[in-house]
Amino acid sequence: MTIEYKLPDLGEDIETGDVIGVFVSAGDTVVEDQALLEIETDKAAIEIPAPAGGTIKEVHVNEGDTIKVGQLLVTIDDSKDNGNVKKSQAQEATKIKTQDEVIEEIAEKEVEEEMNADPEPNKELETKKEQKISEDEDKTIEKDGELTSDVIKKTPAASPTIRRIAREVGVDINLVEGTGPGGRISEEDIRNFSPGKKPKTKTKKQPPAPPIIKPQEPGGKDSSDKWGSINRAPMSKVRKLTAERLTEAWKAPHVTQYDKADITDLEKLRKEFGKTVAEAGGKLTMTSIILKVITLALKAFPQFNASVDMKNGEILYKKYYNIGIAVDTDRGLLVPVIKDANKKNITKLSVELSELSEKARNKKISVDELQGGTFTITNLGGIGGTYFSPVINAPEVSILGISRSAVEPVYIDGGFLPRLMLPLSLSYDHRLIDGADAIRFLRWIIETLEEPLKLPLEG
Repeated sequence: MTIEYKLPDLGEDIETGDVIGVFVSAGDTVVEDQALLEIETDKAAIEIPAPAGGTIKEVHVNEGDTIKVGQLLVTIDDSKDNGNVKKSQAQEATKIKTQDEVIEEIAEKEVEEEMNADPEPNKELETKKEQKISEDEDKTIEKDGELTSDVIKKTPAASPTIRRIAREVGVDINLVEGTGPGGRISEEDIRNFSPGKKPKTKTKKQPPAPPIIKPQEPGGKDSSDKWGSINRAPMSKVRKLTAERLTEAWKAPHVTQYDKADITDLEKLRKEFGKTVAEAGGKLTMTSIILKVITLALKAFPQFNASVDMKNGEILYKKYYNIGIAVDTDRGLLVPVIKDANKKNITKLSVELSELSEKARNKKISVDELQGGTFTITNLGGIGGTYFSPVINAPEVSILGISRSAVEPVYIDGGFLPRLMLPLSLSYDHRLIDGADAIRFLRWIIETLEEPLKLPLEG
């Protein structure tokens, strides 16, 4: 049967999108949910998955096209010959996953034979199983359904996201040695890889690697003005939307309040409980802690969890607490929203924050996950800087900026002590919020960060 797959409904108010990537061509075999192409809307970049497995008969769109909801994308032949593609690939994956078991069985058998031949095995013989497994893990092959050695390298332990990053930067993932648990490959391993270079070990703490800054490729048309040559590049939909939203937001009278929080004691607790959060699948960061603090602060200061309706002369106080977290991506700034943040503890917030941030960077974020925010947090501390003035994310009325913490001498009880100080910047809409309320709100946040016991008491 032939399937004519058209662009499905992408969500509220989204009618068109620009094709920024086509991943298949006529004759390709695909499986259900495999990415066919990627489009960029005015809210996010979205991958369009295959509705079924089969063979691509024709691709009806090209990279750079602007397409509409309901427009024909690809024609797929899902005939019986191709109907078992997904099943066969799943079986293939199962074979790969069981290679470790086969290797271990071989090693156990050989070691057992040697131990039976020697009634008094020594320490070297007792560890031979591990040595054998280590040697055999490097090379395995599949021939007529059986595994032998010396041809195909064992499939590396890496997530689909890490494999995609490796393809994007041109690194053969089979040559990369992982430094994570069980030899798992991380993004840092990919970024640090070069032929002949040994991977970093975790026996010695490594200084943070400098950020990799990719050169911008505008991809526009060469032109010139009276001073010289220029390149005219059209705005991406994400960049255009950002410009429109910030222009609209700037119409509100902005004021920014600056202060610092002493997070010396909080940082100790963050490190102490970081492992517990990691076991749950998240990362305990200062952002996730502040996220919880913000939800408590918004309850105490409801005018910060509101918006202004100038047309009707009303203030809309929100009874829900959806916190947006600004994420830097290669397509521009995206703001995933954590819904009902007030109903989640710090561990759950940390897990959800990690998941949404990764989805935003890997173009997996949905339109719904970018909507409905009532307050925004933006953290530039990982890059640097002391203070900055964040722009309100309309229709919200306030935003908190976080900068890089630093150890500073602080005068306490008659002497100077080294304390870890965190710079904070609160921008707010002066139509609704007065300066006195803004500093009370910011001081409430700071005092909670400086007295961690207040978190369980207040929350």
